[in-house]
Amino acid sequence: MMSTKILQGLGVSAGVATGSIRQVKGAEDGARFKEGEILVTKITDPTMVIMMNKAAGIVCDIGGMTSHPSIISRELGIPCIVNAKEATIKLKDGQTVSINGTTGEIFLD
Repeated sequence: MMSTKILQGLGVSAGVATGSIRQVKGAEDGARFKEGEILVTKITDPTMVIMMNKAAGIVCDIGGMTSHPSIISRELGIPCIVNAKEATIKLKDGQTVSINGTTGEIFLD
């Protein structure tokens, strides 16, 4: 099965991850976030670190090399893409995607 590239962002933490999308707005979404999901949000903040620890990867609409998701994902050793602009619009809960934290590419599997 061929994967289709659906988004391009800035790769800020190397690695490749495949998982199910989980959109989160803040700490209040922690109870429904499952181990191994891809965390998708506008931007992470310190209240989301517990979810970030469980995530297979992180995708954010905004951010740069020194933004919160970039620094924390590098510390955790998980792939992260920031500045994906429309991630929270185009990616839906339950979709399976692969993310490349080096190239910043997001593929629909």
